[in-house]
Amino acid sequence: MEVKLDKRYPLDVDPGRAWAILGDLKAVAGCMPGAELTEQLSDTSYKGGVKVKVGPAVAQFGGQVDVLEKDEAARKMVLRGKGADKGGSSASMDLSATIEADPANPAASVLHGDAAVIVNGKFAQFGGRMMVQVSEMILVQFVENFRQAALALPAPASQAIADDAAVAFAGGAAEAVAEPAPRSAPPVAQEINGLAIAWALIKSWWLGLFGKKS
Repeated sequence: MEVKLDKRYPLDVDPGRAWAILGDLKAVAGCMPGAELTEQLSDTSYKGGVKVKVGPAVAQFGGQVDVLEKDEAARKMVLRGKGADKGGSSASMDLSATIEADPANPAASVLHGDAAVIVNGKFAQFGGRMMVQVSEMILVQFVENFRQAALALPAPASQAIADDAAVAFAGGAAEAVAEPAPRSAPPVAQEINGLAIAWALIKSWWLGLFGKKS
């Protein structure tokens, strides 16, 4: 079963810092709940896994992710990931992600993702509609972690100067402006929120029954 997603997520962070995260596969993996890179096979290939926990049950997917394209000028990454669990389920994903500038606000950007996901085995029985809901829930968790990780990076020099000038103007030009404290790295979820995913699947199933009856 194949699921296609085309999503745009506004970010309150400048394109430079957003690309610094997107252009680093290890940083991207750190933002994905439950994901971990375990071995670097080459400059563009990594082994890794994703852990999903629902109550006491834990599912572990192992696989590989490859960087097919990295365009610094366009701030674009193209990835291909594939994996399987011990129960016989498998999944693959082709993802094209781009950081787009916001013409109206240089301190903001947009994360644009275009993905095709193919699942086989027990997860395929949920159907396309449910898999889209699950994928969107995971992406929301990922984007929030991505946003926080980008914001934790040092601000561009131009933005830092503008911020310091604004503070100086507010506090008096004659007073020295204190250097802002560095932001600490945001906590990243250690596993996908399986309970929320399970609830989404149950809710979708009930809505499907209601729709059939009506």
